[in-house]
This record gives sequence, structure tokens and C-alpha cells, in this order.
Amino acid sequence: MHAVVKPPAVPVGKIKSFGPFGPKYEVGHALRQLEDGDWLVEITMVETGEKAEYRLSHLSDDPQAH
Repeated sequence: MHAVVKPPAVPVGKIKSFGPFGPKYEVGHALRQLEDGDWLVEITMVETGEKAEYRLSHLSDDPQAH
């Protein structure tokens, strides 16, 4: 039986980008914890509206979009 783990604080609604010049995305909610302890977060690409899953550890390294 797995312990229930509370999702981490996620900056929902923030607009970030993949690196300093990459495409912009909007941060969604935490979806599930991975085996390595990281979390998958839903993101929405600003330009296309496409939804994807992205690691919280990577999201934390991405800059705020301007």
C-alpha cells in the first residue's frame, strides 16, 4: 500500500518558457509523483493550446516568460 503524498506547491497560472528563448507555457496542476520522487505537472503551450506533462524539477529551472 502506498502512502498518500500531498502534491508540492506549483505556481499554477504562471507563464514560463523553455530556457531564455524557448516557447512559452502556462503551468497547470501537479498530476502524479514519479518513482524518483519528482512530480509531473500539466502544462499548456501558450501558442498552440497543446497540453503536455512536464517534470516539476525542470519547470523549476525554467525562467518566468516576459
